[in-house]
Amino acid sequence: MFIEPHKSKGGWIEVVCGSMFSGKTEELIRRLKRARIANLRVGIFKPSIDTRYHAESIVSHNENMIDAIPVLTSNEVLEKSVDFEVIGLDETQFFDQDIVIVCEKLADLGKRVIVAGLDMDYTGKPFGKMHELLAIANYVTKLHAICMQCGGTASYSYRITANQGQVVLGEKDHYEARCRSCFKK
Repeated sequence: MFIEPHKSKGGWIEVVCGSMFSGKTEELIRRLKRARIANLRVGIFKPSIDTRYHAESIVSHNENMIDAIPVLTSNEVLEKSVDFEVIGLDETQFFDQDIVIVCEKLADLGKRVIVAGLDMDYTGKPFGKMHELLAIANYVTKLHAICMQCGGTASYSYRITANQGQVVLGEKDHYEARCRSCFKK
């Protein structure tokens, strides 16, 4: 269970990661709503490439949603975050290579930065810059799904379609959550 840190003089970076269907976006939305309840100014961003559910909202598989600002580049997040105390980023694996620098700058400015994303792609390799964000994060939460083959604890996103590109937007029509054993079969 994640315990929100007490407000300190500096900012920090929180990473919420895991496989598809593990509840990453649900957890991000929960944390951002709690920050709003605390009357903090919250800025929420998503890569403009992610239009699966809604172009200007972050939407969980459970259909919880929160408005977000779609951006093309990581630097747009930095530019548009001046008035916010808490910054939320969803599908962080889709951001460009500058996302790590941007998150560090935001934290250095005293902001709470909460990022959510897949830690591994469909081949089981690190996805985007998530591995670097995990390395510099002050707090890390790794969530797990339920293996769609055996019912065990799933940490992998297994692609069930033939498409070989690293970025294939999809849901249950393209992916299954799988445990290590079922993923390797």
